[in-house]
Amino acid sequence: MEEAATTIVDKLLGLKLFPIGDLWQDREVRFDCSKRELNLRPGETLLELIDEVEDTKGNNGVAGELLITNLRLLWCSKKRKGSNISVGYGCFTSIATKSSSSRLKGDTESLHILVRHHEHRFEFVFTSLNNTTFQVYSGVSRVYAAYDKTRMYRDLKLRGALLTDGELNSLPFEQTYSKVNGVWNLCSDEGNLGSFFVSNVRVVWYSNLSPNFNMSLPYIQVQHVKVRNSKFGPALVLESSQSSGAYVLGFKVDPKETLDYVYKEIMSLWKAYNQQPFLGIDSETLAKAGSEALAAQHILSQEEDVEILDAESRGDLVAAYFADANKGMDREPVYCGHLGLAVEQLKEGNTVEQLWSVL
Repeated sequence: MEEAATTIVDKLLGLKLFPIGDLWQDREVRFDCSKRELNLRPGETLLELIDEVEDTKGNNGVAGELLITNLRLLWCSKKRKGSNISVGYGCFTSIATKSSSSRLKGDTESLHILVRHHEHRFEFVFTSLNNTTFQVYSGVSRVYAAYDKTRMYRDLKLRGALLTDGELNSLPFEQTYSKVNGVWNLCSDEGNLGSFFVSNVRVVWYSNLSPNFNMSLPYIQVQHVKVRNSKFGPALVLESSQSSGAYVLGFKVDPKETLDYVYKEIMSLWKAYNQQPFLGIDSETLAKAGSEALAAQHILSQEEDVEILDAESRGDLVAAYFADANKGMDREPVYCGHLGLAVEQLKEGNTVEQLWSVL
């Protein structure tokens, strides 16, 4: 399926796979991406392409193509290929259908997506000019539900529910190759004695004394695998990517023969994984998510009830997508007699009493 999807993308948009790098596609919002940023990274699969979709929020009256991958939504203008949007699922906070005013379709129902990226909140409104809104909503929400349930394939996890009775809670399609006892985590001066699980998608370490003190590091977030000298002697070092916090994780494995074996095994599996990454979403996962498409809305926070303000003209590209156009920076603090302390100045028309009554 991945080869067929890539062929479609190459034909329509000229996109090709590029060498593996830091995973950003599912956790960033980017506007007017370069061709390289639009490229499908290894492990990214085009799942659905919907033609004749209007970006009603920022390009009202302009038709384009909406691409649904396993990591993000891509919208590309037909009128100008340089006009595009990349929205990672990791930024999603709300998916809903709402009424909107389209220059190409008039008053209609559209797909509304609220996202949060760093300190900014954006709203995206997509109107299908050919298909029904429910078809678009169902497709996006189905893929997002599958994405949300497979985060362990892509995210570094610390202190998670990774074990049951000392055994790894395996992910779908995960195969565990080794369990290595006597592995010291060198995150403190004393070290913590624990064990390794090495699988085809990740490395898991947990403490023998406190199994909840653990970490799950998927290969997609591994930047380097090395053996270095430390004050404890030769140590296995796993460096995570910038997007996962750029952690340097050191482990002491004895004897030296076991260290060499673990290093070679992890290095081999990491390299093999990079050749063809599996990020957790396949046709079976999507089929399960399809039966739960309507429930996906409840997985998200209920931010669709927030009042969306029209963006002020700032002359920059992203202004039209701000969910709160006036919140580019913090407002000046003022004294609030109701609370008896200084608070950020509220938007015009809002009072502290009104906000407090929400609680």
